[in-house]
Amino acid sequence: MHGWRETADGVEVRTADGTSVKADALIGADGVWSAVRQQLLGDAPARFTGHLAYRALVAQADLPAHLRSDQVTVWMGPRLHVVHYPVRSGQWLNLVAIVHGSKPDQAQEWDQAGHTQALMQAMGAVGRDLHERLASVPDWRRWALHDRAPMAGPHEMVQGRVALLGDAAHPMRPYLAQGAGMAIEDAQAFAQSLSAGDATVAEQLQTYAEQRWARNARVQARAIRNGRIFHATGPVAWGRNLSMRLLGERVMDVPWLYSGGPIAGSPSTFRDFSS
Repeated sequence: MHGWRETADGVEVRTADGTSVKADALIGADGVWSAVRQQLLGDAPARFTGHLAYRALVAQADLPAHLRSDQVTVWMGPRLHVVHYPVRSGQWLNLVAIVHGSKPDQAQEWDQAGHTQALMQAMGAVGRDLHERLASVPDWRRWALHDRAPMAGPHEMVQGRVALLGDAAHPMRPYLAQGAGMAIEDAQAFAQSLSAGDATVAEQLQTYAEQRWARNARVQARAIRNGRIFHATGPVAWGRNLSMRLLGERVMDVPWLYSGGPIAGSPSTFRDFSS
C-alpha cells in the first residue's frame, strides 16, 4: 500500500504500482509494522522488548526416549523461560525459549536463523535436564520480540472509515499466548459491528473499537506483567515458585480471559531452575 485518503463516500487506496482502489472502509490487519497504522496514527514504530524468542519443531521420534513429552511444560528462571508441548497428535514437540538480549540486525525479520550456542550463552547456567533438551534441537529460528504500550482508547483502533485489527492495533508480548486470540476476537466483533442495523460505516467501526480496545489493553498489560514474573529474580521469583508449588497449574489460570477455568485433559508441568 502506497497511501490512502478518505472521500465523501468511502476510502480510496493507492497501491505501490499506482493502482487506485475504492471501498467503503479500510481495515489495517498488516501486523506489528503496519503501514496503515503509521499513516493513521503517525506514532513511533513498535518497541523492541529486549527479549529474543528461539523456536523449534522437532520430531519426537528423533529425540531420546527420556526427552519425549506428552505434557505442556514451562521452565522459569532468571531473565528467561522455556515452553515445550506436543503437537500433531504427539508426533512432534514444539519448543520456545525466550531470553534477554540485544536488538539484532534486521530486527523486523520475524524468522531468522538461531544458533544453539548463542541461546545457551544467553541463558547462562541451567539445570542438566533443560540443557540436554535444548542441546538436542538441531535447528532454531530466532525472533526479536516487539510490542506497544497497552491501548489508550478507541481512537487507536478506529478513526473515521479506517480501522486497525490484530497486531496492527495492539501487538503484545507472548506471555499470555493471546496475540492470535485477540485478533480472532477482533474479527468477530468487527463482523458483528458491520451488521448493526442502519448505522453508518463510520459508526459501525466506532462500535467495533469501543467493544475491543479496553479488553485488548488489559491483555497487553497482563502479558507484560506475566513476562516480569516468568523472568523474575530474588524475592519475586521465590514468591512465584511458592505459588506454583501450592496451587499448581491453577496459578496460571485467568478467569476473566479463559472461560471455564483450566483446560480439562491438558496436563501441565511447571519447573524452576533459578536456585
